[in-house]
Amino acid sequence: MQQQADVVVVGGGYAGVAAANRLSGTDGVNVTLVNPRPVFVERIRLHQLAAGTDDAIVEFGRVLAPSVHLVVDAVERIDAAARQVELSSGRRLGYDHLVYAAGSVHARSDAPGAAEHARPIAQLADADRLREELAALGSTAPIAVVGGGPLGVEVAAELAEQGRAVTLYCGGPLAPSLHPRGRRSVARRLAALGVAVEDGPGSRVTAVERDAVALADGSTRPSALTVWAAGFVAADLARRSGLTTDRAGRLITDETLTSVDDDRIVAAGDSAAPSGRPLRMSCQAAGPLGGAAADTVLRRIGGQDPAPFVMGFVGLCISLGRRHGIFQFEHRDDTATRAHIGGRAGAAVKELVCRGTVQQLALEARHPGVTRLPAGFGDRERRRMLAVDGWAGGVAGAAPRREGV
Repeated sequence: MQQQADVVVVGGGYAGVAAANRLSGTDGVNVTLVNPRPVFVERIRLHQLAAGTDDAIVEFGRVLAPSVHLVVDAVERIDAAARQVELSSGRRLGYDHLVYAAGSVHARSDAPGAAEHARPIAQLADADRLREELAALGSTAPIAVVGGGPLGVEVAAELAEQGRAVTLYCGGPLAPSLHPRGRRSVARRLAALGVAVEDGPGSRVTAVERDAVALADGSTRPSALTVWAAGFVAADLARRSGLTTDRAGRLITDETLTSVDDDRIVAAGDSAAPSGRPLRMSCQAAGPLGGAAADTVLRRIGGQDPAPFVMGFVGLCISLGRRHGIFQFEHRDDTATRAHIGGRAGAAVKELVCRGTVQQLALEARHPGVTRLPAGFGDRERRRMLAVDGWAGGVAGAAPRREGV
């Protein structure tokens, strides 16, 4: 007979929705999803929202299983001892198991003036504010985009395609996660769009003023609007709740995504650091992590040992405006291969991926478990690495408990 269980999922992003949908397919499991917004945010489209080319939102009714109870509220604290979450409204929700998928926020800079004058683009409200400020800004006003990773490149290209004067300050190499061939392709496209790319150590932004940015090389450059796109850290809910996290705020778990502090708490998405070795923060990892977290909960409810997480990367896609893009093929360990798809075909692949993530969530909502990855798709290098640490080739339950790193 199926055991009755209440499961609370914290966070309604890619990982949280994937987990809630997977959980919804089991009789006797009551699923509550807590999210501060009443809509699902397509975070991989926030640069489009800022530029006014997409609204970056989807109604939860499209991607969330009907049996999942949605609570629009923010979680202030997880009380693991009492098995409750405390909400901003003052309510407390009890749980038998909790899926922690609180996501990530922009990495705050210690550069003087950044908090006051730079505009992040990590959340829906950030992108909305940026869109409004761009609308009020003259088309020839200089814009500084800080961060040479995928987000910075996408923001710079999206704005430059609209005829704006954009300088991208990389603070190091441009698009370091790409293969050199892919990096050269991105550089050519940015140049064609008119983006001025400042890379190398001297391009690091050391201070932000109301109308300028200061660089590590000692120079100062004009900027009517500075967009901060230089990385992410996990939401600090786990740390505030006294759970063990890494330096970026991700919940430390074993390879079944179970918290090292409490086997009733599992983590998914940008909030998870399995074995202290987290995956890249991405929607590509979020969906499988969400499904695997749900599987761990369901196996525990059913009295079974949970299985270790299986994940292998396929590629990294970056839009370069609405008409060009790049899909960088990757090894399963998230390192770049020589191959990539660029130009208009790259843009088509990127758009296919963006639409596909939503369609995959909708499919899982209707048919829980249908998007589960095969065991053979895992990263073999990660398995070998973890075997050295005591996983004995990936046998669940063999990993040592770890302290925060």
